[in-house]
Amino acid sequence: MKIGFIGAGKVGFSLGRYFVENGLTVSGYYSRNIQSRTEASRFTRTKAFDELADLLNSSDTVFITVPDSAIREVYEQIRDIGIAGKLICHCSGAMSALEAFPDIARYGGSGCSIHPLFPVSSKYDSYREFHNAFFCLEGSEAHVMQWKKIFEDMGNPVRVISSSHKHEYHAACAVSSNLVCALAEESVDLLKKCGFSENEALAALQPLVMSNIRHIFKVGPAEALTGPIERNDVQTVQKHIECLNQESDKSMYKAVSRKLVEVAQKRHPDSDYRKMNRILL
Repeated sequence: MKIGFIGAGKVGFSLGRYFVENGLTVSGYYSRNIQSRTEASRFTRTKAFDELADLLNSSDTVFITVPDSAIREVYEQIRDIGIAGKLICHCSGAMSALEAFPDIARYGGSGCSIHPLFPVSSKYDSYREFHNAFFCLEGSEAHVMQWKKIFEDMGNPVRVISSSHKHEYHAACAVSSNLVCALAEESVDLLKKCGFSENEALAALQPLVMSNIRHIFKVGPAEALTGPIERNDVQTVQKHIECLNQESDKSMYKAVSRKLVEVAQKRHPDSDYRKMNRILL
């Protein structure tokens, strides 16, 4: 297997170096940005290709590691050059292989999505932590199983999902990583109203958040839940809602709290949460 990369951003850099470090053959990189492809090839000790056709000729597996909005455009470019007998992969969490590579079989190719469930924050350092990454695979069955074995041999946990579940999968990723940032920002804003600076607010919240996260992954969300909703304290929750000045903040608090009521009811199936649910409408 010879793996080529189209796109030389953080994901392309990191995956390429991770593959090389684990003994896979990476042919090199193509990017419209000459500096980017040159840096990526040096970082991975591979080749910088000046033409897409040359990368395709030197690779039987091609990773398209460009922004999601550009994946289809790049696919159409290489499809017109020729992809017969090649595996085309992307690393988007949101798109299925079918969405990214329509009619790929008609052109003799196969498609997979290979998504690292991992924050790739650095071109040069993230690969060092990729052994901890969970990979989610979807697409051509034979090739998915081949890559499943490759990642498992490298020590990575892997899950294969169907294309019909790709959007639920990515929504789960967004809720647990991106939406948490909105809740953290809201918490900081509320503490600022109490006189905290932003740094003071973050320092105060850190042990609370980190302890809760550890507990969630140790015992599960229902058993980790504490606070006024868990103990069905309607009066305290009502005061929280009243102190929020913006309707958008009230709506967010109520929406998340309604989900928390569902979690609390798993833990306390005999408790009556009807009054709580009414104030959260």
